[in-house]
Amino acid sequence: MLRAIIFDMDGTLFQTEKILEVSLEETFDHLRDYDEWKGETPLQKYKEIMGVPLPTVWKTLLLHHSEEIRHQANVYFLEKLILNIQKGKGALYPQVEETLAALHKQGYSLYIASNGLTDYLQAIVKCYRLDRWVTETFSIEQIDSLDKADLVAAILEKYGFKQGAVVGDRLSDIQAAEKNGLTSIGCRFNFAQEAELAEADHVIDDFSSLNEVIRILEKLHA
Repeated sequence: MLRAIIFDMDGTLFQTEKILEVSLEETFDHLRDYDEWKGETPLQKYKEIMGVPLPTVWKTLLLHHSEEIRHQANVYFLEKLILNIQKGKGALYPQVEETLAALHKQGYSLYIASNGLTDYLQAIVKCYRLDRWVTETFSIEQIDSLDKADLVAAILEKYGFKQGAVVGDRLSDIQAAEKNGLTSIGCRFNFAQEAELAEADHVIDDFSSLNEVIRILEKLHA
């Protein structure tokens, strides 16, 4: 039996794009106010790298800025993301709540492993009461290497299971599964890239398809 399923958050459970653009625009408006940015907000660039740890995001978006400015932008951005979540501007993907509830009822242990920061993740968990079904939410902040594979390994070590699946939309999720001997399930959602999904063991086009994939995996592990 698989026993455990580990989910990514952004672009997998949570429709990040609903708060991403407005929060990023607010952050770069803030930078413009202090003459730290000119021109358009690099939204497309962020979408291309979506899923990497935030320190990498700001090194990419603010390539020629100091670490202090990057840190300030990161803090401001996080504040805006959380505020927009609390305002109800975000949303889970369709069928996420129903699917998590069904998997939980079937006896699966559910976890979240995300490159997002702890306060941000907890804002989503609290807003949508994901802890009704999710045992624990893990942030990349908890791992010195900032490597999702190491984060998934920490979950395996803490909870003592060896079989399971990682569900996510980016290559870091797929590689985290592979490196830990787990099954990878790619999500062909907003930020997914076909070249990365090609590396996954299975791919779903909508969240409601996850139950069927899990049933297939159960037969293989029976």
